[in-house]
Amino acid sequence: MITREEHGPLWVLTLNRPEKANSLTRAMMEELITHLEEANGVVEALVLTGAGKVFSAGADLDEAREGLATDSIWEELSARIAALRCLSIAALNGTLAGGAFGMALACDVRLAVPEAKFFYPVMKLGYLPQPSDPGRLAALTGPSRARMLLMGGAKIGADEALAWGLVDRLHPREALMDAARELAADACAAPQGHAARIKAMIPRVWSHI
Repeated sequence: MITREEHGPLWVLTLNRPEKANSLTRAMMEELITHLEEANGVVEALVLTGAGKVFSAGADLDEAREGLATDSIWEELSARIAALRCLSIAALNGTLAGGAFGMALACDVRLAVPEAKFFYPVMKLGYLPQPSDPGRLAALTGPSRARMLLMGGAKIGADEALAWGLVDRLHPREALMDAARELAADACAAPQGHAARIKAMIPRVWSHI
C-alpha cells in the first residue's frame, strides 16, 4: 500500500490505498518508516504524496478503534521524516486529515491542490494530537490558528491554508507532481550531501514554541 519510485537522487513515496482515502494502517506506517530509513543519507530529495483524490484521511477506522489512534508509531513516523538529511516535500494531492497531519508538518515544504481540505479533529474525537504536531503547526500558522484547528475543529480549504502558511504553494492536480519535481531539481543536481548541509543551517523554529 506504499509505492516507491526511484529517480536517481529523488524518491517518491505514494500512499496507495485510494479506495480507503489512503487511511493509514500500522503496517503502512511501518513500511513508510522502512523506506525513510533506506532513503536517509542516500537521496537528495524525497516527495511524499497520495494516490487518488485524498492525501490521507488519517488512521484506518478499524485499527483506530483497536488502539492505533494513540500508538507511538505516529510520532516515530513524523520524527523520521523530520530527520531526513534531504529536502522533503509533501505533495498533497487532496484532503489532509487527522493523524496524517504529522507527516505533512514534518516535511520541509508543502504543496497542495486547490481542492484540498484540512482538519485535525482531535478535540471532537477525544484524542491528543501527536506530541510534535502542535509546535510544528503553530510555527507555520501561528498559535491562534493552531488552536482553531486543534481545539476549535476548524475545517479549512486550500486558499485559507495557503494564507495561514500551512501550505506553501497551490498547484492544479495535473501539475502537482511536476511542481514537486521542479522544486527538488536543484537539490538533486547539487553535490551529494549539499542539501543536508543547507537544511542543517535552517533553524527548527517549531522546537522553540
